[in-house]
Parts: sequence; C-alpha cells; structure tokens
Amino acid sequence: MHHKKFRGEFQNSKTELASLFLCFCYTLDWSSFSFFADPFFLLKLFLVSGYLGKMGDKFVLLVMCLLTSTFSMSVAITSSSNGVVRLGLKKQSLGFNSIYAATRIKGRYSTYAKGAVTTTQDSDDSEMNIISLKNYMDIQYFGEIGIGSPPQNFTVIFDTGSSNLWIPSSHCHFSVACFFHSRYNSSNSSTYTEIGKPCKINYGSGMILGFFSEDNIKVGDLVVKNQVFTEATREGSVVLSLASFDGILGLGFQDISVGNVAPLWHSMKQQSLVAQKVFSFWFNKDPMASEGGELVFGGVDPKHFKGQHTYVPVTQKGYWQIDLEDFLVADQSTGCCINCTAIVDSGTAFIAGPFDAVKKINDAIEAKGFVSMECKKAVSQYGDLIWQLLLSGLQPDKLCSSIGICSFNGTQHLSDSIKMVVEQKGETHNDIEVGQDLVCAACELTVAWMRTEMMQKKTRGRVIEYVNKLCDTLPNPTTQLAVDCTKIPNMPTVSFVIGNKSFHLNPDQYILKVEQDMATFCISGFIPLDVPVSPPQGPLWILGEIFMEAYHTVFDFGNLRVGFAEAA
Repeated sequence: MHHKKFRGEFQNSKTELASLFLCFCYTLDWSSFSFFADPFFLLKLFLVSGYLGKMGDKFVLLVMCLLTSTFSMSVAITSSSNGVVRLGLKKQSLGFNSIYAATRIKGRYSTYAKGAVTTTQDSDDSEMNIISLKNYMDIQYFGEIGIGSPPQNFTVIFDTGSSNLWIPSSHCHFSVACFFHSRYNSSNSSTYTEIGKPCKINYGSGMILGFFSEDNIKVGDLVVKNQVFTEATREGSVVLSLASFDGILGLGFQDISVGNVAPLWHSMKQQSLVAQKVFSFWFNKDPMASEGGELVFGGVDPKHFKGQHTYVPVTQKGYWQIDLEDFLVADQSTGCCINCTAIVDSGTAFIAGPFDAVKKINDAIEAKGFVSMECKKAVSQYGDLIWQLLLSGLQPDKLCSSIGICSFNGTQHLSDSIKMVVEQKGETHNDIEVGQDLVCAACELTVAWMRTEMMQKKTRGRVIEYVNKLCDTLPNPTTQLAVDCTKIPNMPTVSFVIGNKSFHLNPDQYILKVEQDMATFCISGFIPLDVPVSPPQGPLWILGEIFMEAYHTVFDFGNLRVGFAEAA
C-alpha cells in the first residue's frame, strides 16, 4: 500500500534536496525532541530516539524511516449516485513509533485549549456523503480531500477535537515535515482567494504556523465553496514528518476555531449540501479488512451499527462534550464520577480520564511500566542463568549478548544511565535511555544489580528476590502502561454510563497490541489526564478511537447531540 507520491519537484530537484538537508541541520527546532523526556506522551520511540546523539549514517536511517512512513498508504474512494461517498480505512501493524506519532500530534490533552491566532478572520456560520477512512496503525484514521480547482489531493485526519483545516503550503520551505507531504499550491487553483492573514495553531507537541486562504474543498462528491483554511508554512514538531497524513480537518465547533473560522460541516449546512445535519463515524478495528472505516456526511450508514442509537445532548459547545454519569470496572462503580463530562474525540487514540479512575482500571488489569515489566520477565526467565554465568566469571557486559537477549557483540558497555540506576537503586528517576531495546535494557539492569548484590556475599535466593523488588522502582518513561498479554481473557469489562445506559468495553477492545522487534507488547488503552475544570463541572474524560471503534458515533449538529450504537 502506498500513502502518496512525492511531488515531482522534490524527486528531480537537487536544490530542494539540499534545502531539505540544510533545513534539518539549521532550522529544525531541536527543542521539539524534548518529547523524549515527556512523561505524558512518550511511548518508546525506539528508532528515532537512538538517532539524536549521532548523525552520519544514522541520519540516513531517520530519513529512511520517514520515507517508509510517507510511502506506506493509499486512499480508496468509492461513490454512488445518491451522493454517498466512502473513503476507506486501511490498517497496518501497530508499532511503538506509530503510537507515539499519533498521540503526540494530538498532544493537547493537558490543556484542551484553543489555538492562538495573531489576527482574527471572521467567516460565515444538502445529500448524504460517505467518506471512507484509512486506518493507520490502529490509531489514526484518515481520508482524502481535494482543495482547489482542479482539486489537489491531501490525506487528513478528521478530528472532532479541533475545528480548523490545515494542510502544508507550497510556501513551506523551512520545515522538514513539509518536504515529506503534499503541499497546496494556490497558483494552480482557479478558485483560490487570497486572505493572507497569519495564524498559529497550538498543539501540545508543537504548533502550526501559516496563513489563512480560501478555496473550494472537495469531500467525496461534495464541493464546499469558499472555505477558509490554513496553509501551513511551518510545522513545529518533527513528529509531523513521521505522520502518514498531510493535515488535520477539524470537526469541532466554531467556538474553538482559531481565527473564528467556520468548520467544514458548518459550511456544508450553510450551503445546503447535506440532507441531514449530522455526520457519523464507523471505525473498523479489524487489521485484515480492506475497509478501515467510514465517515458519513448527511446521514448514517445502517450496515455499520446494531439497534438504535442512544443520544445525549452536547453540554458545552466547543468540543463535542457530553455528560458521563459513571465509570464501572467489572460492573462495579469506581465512585470517581461526580458531575463527570466527556469529550468525544475522533483524533485521539486512547481513552483518557482522571488519575484516580484510570489508576483503578490499570491496577485491576495489573498494568505496569514497560521497563518494570521487562525487568521482572528478565529476572523470572533468566535470573538463575545470569547467576550461574556471573559465578563462572563471564564479563557482565557480554552476558546478555551471550544468552541471545542483546544483539551487540560485547563491545558495548552498560550505559551511564543504567549504571546510575544501579548506583541509586530504590530511588525514583527518569534517566533510563528509552532508545534501548526494552528486553536488552532489562537484562542489563538485572545483570548489574545481581553483580552488585553478589559482591556483598548474598545468597542466590535473596539476590533474585531483591532484584525483583527493585524492578518495581524503575521509572516508566511514558504514561502508557503494559499488561501481560496472556492475561487478557481474564481482565474485567469496563463500562461508561451515558444517557442511563452502560457502554461496555471488553479487554480485547481496550488493550492495544504492539509489534516491536519480533515481540508483541500489550498496552492499556487508558491514560491518566487531570484537566482543570470550573465548578460545578466535574472531572473530564476523553473518549477517543478505542471507544469509537466499539460504538458507531453520530454527531448531530442540527440538534446538538451525540449518539452511540454498537458497531457492526
């Protein structure tokens, strides 16, 4: 499958290739790499994090990684004579890199705030159309739109958690991400209208700088005329380079739109392009399916849900925010939801909620930090063998490679950070190098700890017991937690009570499986999020793609309500 083609000028222009290299070296905001220490979003970006300290051939590997991402997808579009247009979703194997890229690009959880704009552009406040979406790595669903006349095609995330449409501009010369994605060229469109006012859209992981323009937007068979959007001239996070989409199409309310720009669905309503004032999502989690999902403008597709939808009113315009009455674990109330609210967000991968409530579910499924879990596995599976090899006199820095856990040839020594862990055992810190292979790093830690304890003449049983306890003290460099894949069938059902009805998620629905280095990791779909809210409003939840995969979701902007029905 192919995501898109490079622009011809990039393939043929040595000048632009040289500009790309210079941009990367001189204009890239290296502070954007601070996400490797971000305790909320960091999820083991193995390949990239290992490239930061050394350039040379590893820079080439980074570029190859970006190229692989760029060429990974294609978008299927089907249409019918009744104005229904489907944009199909495709799936690929889920990986740590993809989880990181998807969650980081929507890194707005901690504030859920509006973007900033330097100048404000005011804008104005029809048949069912179906947009087939592609599913990228189980956590990004995106489809294709066209901008201009003739249409220039772009892949975008359809995001109910924001309200602006932005795509890379042909005027974007000093941002690496732009060179790996399609760029809008206004000079090639006969329907373009210049606005030119600058704007800035903030995300938790960076920002989009650009300016407003106006042109026709083709969504399926619909053409929305004179839609204001943002041409991005700077994409302030390197993670955008890894993304398999070009831009984001916001489907939130105008209240949170940067520049007070009317969202696309609002323009559809104003131009009488949709028969019903709704749009609906169906996400297909099956990685083997040819169609990854469906976005319908102007109606719902009955083949993708069972029974009737349960509708609840939007309680606060801006986001698609609703009341959440309770949160249950194994059909028992957690007692954490008093005046809770939830935002239904198609652009967020996980389910985020208050720390106390998320801790209860993660404790119930025995979720632990990745490093701690792999450390315990190393002690359990290799503790006795490591003990014997250390007694035999094998050098510690060669031990893990000699038993086939680490791939290096014995010349690599324990990293400074691992030495620090050993020297400061029992203390909490955040210095483990997340660029290391988890299993290898866990083995190295086990060896170093056991060797230290052996030098104190402790017995094998006491050393292994003590090292196993030390594993629990290791920091988790990401908010995402791992679970034992073999225990998934015995994990409890989790339920959200919305509109006096319980919406259940079984463990197969809320646990993500990640493939990395020939190994499978299982990740809890729940991440903690404490968002400041004003009384009497209670704790805030974010119901992202994990919830929407289980429940077909209708966004009714005519009646200001959201509906859920079991997905089919």
